Amino acid sequence: MSEAVKTSSLTGAVSPMIPVLVCALAISLLSGMDAAMKSLVIAVGVYNTVLWRSMVATLVAGAAWSAGQRSKPTLPVLRLHALRAAIVGIVLLSFFWGLARLPLAEAIGLSFIAPLFALLLAALLLGERIRRQAVWASVAGIAGVAIILAGQFGQASRSQDTLLGTVAVLASTVFYAYNLILSRQQALLAKPIEIMLFQNLCLAIILGLAAPWLAVALPRDLWPPLVGVALLSLSGQFLMSWSYARAEAQYLIPTEYSAFIWAIALGWFFFGEEVVWTTLAGACLIVAGCLIAARANPKLAEPIEAAV
Repeated sequence: MSEAVKTSSLTGAVSPMIPVLVCALAISLLSGMDAAMKSLVIAVGVYNTVLWRSMVATLVAGAAWSAGQRSKPTLPVLRLHALRAAIVGIVLLSFFWGLARLPLAEAIGLSFIAPLFALLLAALLLGERIRRQAVWASVAGIAGVAIILAGQFGQASRSQDTLLGTVAVLASTVFYAYNLILSRQQALLAKPIEIMLFQNLCLAIILGLAAPWLAVALPRDLWPPLVGVALLSLSGQFLMSWSYARAEAQYLIPTEYSAFIWAIALGWFFFGEEVVWTTLAGACLIVAGCLIAARANPKLAEPIEAAV
């Protein structure tokens, strides 16, 4: 939830470096969550991983919400929570399904294109004029994706499953871009802890509709990492919300790209993944495109982990 509510309690004087460091810490926590999620998805599938994670996150966020000052959301706000939960559900299922079939660094690199899709959706849904910088940013991002795809086709070991994983990750970025638009509306109507609670609650309810056919009981040894994943997700969301309430997005956006470094390290350490030069080159082009977009409209170029 990088869209923090700008209340008077969050506007105190803070050294600019502190929010940057806190945001970098949030990115490291969320990167660890991605690696743990990949292991869980491989073990029990994406549906059960996301279902049980959303339930655990609902319990944790519900306890935090109940302990503080709270107010019941109105029906229109609940509808917005439910809509965003449905979109986030599509993002999570498609992203983590693809993540299980791709190297961690490659999936994270492809996900960076989401802010560029957000700029295009802002023009279509909000009537914003697309600036020249946004056009060049999109060109750089598309070129980066093309290089990563070319690297996949150039390797004999690449399977059709890998290409389908790439399509799934790219599809998740389109829906995440729409999620960024919704998050702006949500942030104006609810506080971060309320958003975390009702987003996870609505997601658990939506996924729970298919539970009689798809849900399975998790093995006992998978519960500790699942709880850890939920705590990493909520902690990262909270720290990112805190940072974006105290510093301009243009100063915090570059910290998002440290996720690529974490993905390389965690992918190598836990999964023995090697990063090819096409992934590095493509990710650099995508990052360059996002930075160009940030200069044109920094409020739309936001981290992808914030929604998940």
